[in-house]
Amino acid sequence: MHSMQQLPKASVRHVDLAVIGSGPGGYDAALRAAKGGMKVCLIEKGALGGVCVNWGCIPTKALLQSAELFNFVKKAVSYGLKVEGTAIDLAEAVKRSRGVAQKLSKGIGFMLRRAQVEVIQGEACFSGAHRLDIFREGVCAETLHANHIIVASGARSRQLPGLEPDGKHIITSREALALKSVPVSMIVLGGGAIGVEMAWFYAMAGSAVTIVEMMPRLLPLEDEEISEVLKRSFQKAGITVFTGAKLDGVMVSGEQVSGLLAVEGEGPQSVVADYLLVAVGVTGNCDGLGLEHAGVKSARGFVVTDSACRTSVNHIFAIGDVCGGMLLAHKASAEAAIAVDSIAGKEPRPIDESMIPRCVYADPSVASIGWSEREAELQGYTVKVGRSMFAASGKANACGNLEGLVKLVFNAADDRLLGAHIVGHGAVELIGELTLARRLEVTAELLAGTVHAHPTLSETIREAAENALQE
Repeated sequence: MHSMQQLPKASVRHVDLAVIGSGPGGYDAALRAAKGGMKVCLIEKGALGGVCVNWGCIPTKALLQSAELFNFVKKAVSYGLKVEGTAIDLAEAVKRSRGVAQKLSKGIGFMLRRAQVEVIQGEACFSGAHRLDIFREGVCAETLHANHIIVASGARSRQLPGLEPDGKHIITSREALALKSVPVSMIVLGGGAIGVEMAWFYAMAGSAVTIVEMMPRLLPLEDEEISEVLKRSFQKAGITVFTGAKLDGVMVSGEQVSGLLAVEGEGPQSVVADYLLVAVGVTGNCDGLGLEHAGVKSARGFVVTDSACRTSVNHIFAIGDVCGGMLLAHKASAEAAIAVDSIAGKEPRPIDESMIPRCVYADPSVASIGWSEREAELQGYTVKVGRSMFAASGKANACGNLEGLVKLVFNAADDRLLGAHIVGHGAVELIGELTLARRLEVTAELLAGTVHAHPTLSETIREAAENALQE
């Protein structure tokens, strides 16, 4: 904990709103509040844009694009293209991804300046319910008094005992985004979104990749059918997938990591690789903020908030990954609007997680919204399910991307859309239409009766709705 050095009264500045953290939640909140006429200051200890822009969503997507192109080039001959001697240059791919991240980080700085949001570099720590001390290099450099405060400090990789990252052989996604050369082999612990994306990237780049997931399937929060298609696709691409599996006795010796793999119903087997990438979820960045000095409650590593994003203290709000729930940048942005509108005295509509799309950017990519077939049934609905395979799509055939399907779950009573699940090339772009359909409670009939352009992948959505009506 930072030592509480009291500063002379004169150096305390007053603002309407202080925002801690400049990720998608933090910078959106700051911009929205400034546009609403508040005097806003944003405190950030690293680069503007937070993990998402600098070490998460954006650089991963840039790298995955490199892998996708490399993979495409390997298959180029089947498209009638002659390409000689291809190799992936990981250092160059990483350099490109860093450039993309820096460009976006600069763009955020420009937007904040234009909106007259003051950006303060440093670490914020509560010294009272309205007071924030700003530390630079361990020393308190200034103190702010804020009428309202939004905590948007994000989250970090969760550490498991015996699996502490050393940055050399046991790594997190952050190190995985900046390796200089393609490892011969890699074990990925965790089959959630981050594990799946990283496993796919390194497999495409040429590593022998093994995924170890504790739950019975990859992407355990997705519809079972979707997880199954992804697993088959990964195995076909040469990725070894173990589900219902644990990794014990992890040791680093020389240049390699080894461990004992225990799969349900089988004897333990030893696994060895150059790197172990640990992607087993995240924990909120709560400690070090001095939340206790403001009386803000947290539980199980996350700040506790209500449906208006308010913490246990009336004028202090928290948004994004630091509060837990769905750990998605676009959820943080949606919560930013709720928090700022609450501060402005409006009564914003609370977030409904079943209206928030989820995306995983491997290839085939996965995108979904709302409830899976099983979840809808557990909610007490009788469901109608419609499916359409990309293998039957003219556009998918023309492009040579035949894997996957669109699966739509409707309420049998009134045919309204309850959930939509896509696995296949381009799934993450197709989910937009279904997000709107879910938000407007569109029926199977409306989706099926909407004229879709031909030939497009989006026709597969219409066909899945038609399939549900025929059930």
